[in-house]
Order: sequence, then structure tokens, then C-alpha cells
Amino acid sequence: MKVLWKGIQVSLGFFTIIGLMFVSGVLCILIYAKLTGQAWYADESSVAYAETAAAVNLAPAPVAEVPRAASVMLDAPAIRQYPELPSGCELTSLTMLIQYFGVDKSKMELVPELKKDPTPLKRNGDGSIAYWGNPNTGFVGDITGASKGFGIYHGALLELQKKYIPTAKDFTRLPFEQLEDQLRDGIPSVVWTTINYQVPDKWVVWDTPIGPIQTTFMEHAVLLVGFDEENVYVNDPYNGKSKVRIDKTQFLQTWEAMGSQALSYTK
Repeated sequence: MKVLWKGIQVSLGFFTIIGLMFVSGVLCILIYAKLTGQAWYADESSVAYAETAAAVNLAPAPVAEVPRAASVMLDAPAIRQYPELPSGCELTSLTMLIQYFGVDKSKMELVPELKKDPTPLKRNGDGSIAYWGNPNTGFVGDITGASKGFGIYHGALLELQKKYIPTAKDFTRLPFEQLEDQLRDGIPSVVWTTINYQVPDKWVVWDTPIGPIQTTFMEHAVLLVGFDEENVYVNDPYNGKSKVRIDKTQFLQTWEAMGSQALSYTK
């Protein structure tokens, strides 16, 4: 009986060792397959894998460019400088811009706030102007026409604009395309040109407290409210008309002749 029990114990020990060896072998094979990627035990037909962008050669979708408007026309106030301000084209044009911005101010309310150069007029013996104010410093002469008046340029007028439009910006000597972009954004601009929209053939020179200046009494300012491929459109304070059409090439010549001056604002 003892011999039989002893045999059973030996057999059980033998099978236990065999079982452990088998399990160890299987585990080794599974680990090897995992490390080498040879997962023969996996049923790939039942597994779905997401394809990566590289696998299917996906490229980012191109961003479609928004076409730039070839023409724009804005509805802005049209104000006439006459009869109160025969020399006030710049201030009247600025009044249009300020009202378009949403500030309720009239041209006459702005007159006392306009920066002035009080330098008195002195003439030569032949009647030509020898010494006077400088429009880059402030308004030169009398804006009401009570005595001889001239005008004001962008730098001095910008100071008044900033009081009512915090985002006022001087676009002087920047490409005209930027003023067209302003119109695309719904913003007009005060621009300097000439009364008849022709390049002046008569220029005058006088001395000022900050040095000589060359200019013309044809100097004028308007509110730029539109453009297309061939024309620009302005509100002209000289006659109070809105959306006056001017040949673009012709206008650009006068605008550049007057120093490419322009005032506008940003949103």
C-alpha cells in the first residue's frame, strides 16, 4: 500500500513538472510574439484599425480666399461748406467723417476747436505773399472768409479728429490701395485734392515760422466714399453733393500732387 501511494506521489510530481513546463513554454511564446509583432494568436479579420492621415495621404483642406470687392459705395453725410465756411473744406469734410462715425457735431460747432496758425499775412511789394502761417501747424488765414483764408493739412487736422474718433489714423503717403481697403471695411477717409480735380499749374511759395512752404490755392479736401475699377466717389463740401464720380487716374494725380494726404480711422 505504501509502495502504491509512493508511486502516485511520484506520478503527480512528474505531471506537475510537465504542466509547469508547458505553461512556461506557452508564456514564452506569447511574450516573444508580442515583442516581435508576430501575434499569430490574434484574429485580425475581426479588428478594425483607423487609418492615419499619412496612411491615406490626407492633406489639409485649402483655405478659400475671400475675393476682395472690386467696388464699394458708402452712404455718408454730405455737408456743404458754404456759405459759412468758404475756406473750410477740410473741416467740413472732417465733420462728414465724424458724423459717419456716429458723433453728432456740426461744422460750426467744430470751428472753435480747430487748431490755428495765427501768423499774420505779409505781402511783397508786388502783392505776392511773403510770409504767412503753415498749414502743417494749424489753419492758415480766416476760415469764414472775413479776410483771406487758406486751409489746414493732415497733421494739424488729425488732432481735432482724435478728440471725437479715438482710433483716428493718419494714412498720409500710404498707398491708395489702403484707402480702398478702408472702404471695403466700411470706413470713408478725408483726402486732399484740388477744387477742379486737376493737377495745379500755379503754385505759390511763402515763408512761415517753420520754413518755406509750396502750395496752391486750388487745394481742396473731400470725403472719399467709394471706388470701382475706373473711378472714385467723393462727398464734395464745395457743392454739398454726394458720391461725385471722378476718374481714378485723374484723382490719383491730384491726390499725389497734394502730398497723398488722408485721414481715416480703424475699427
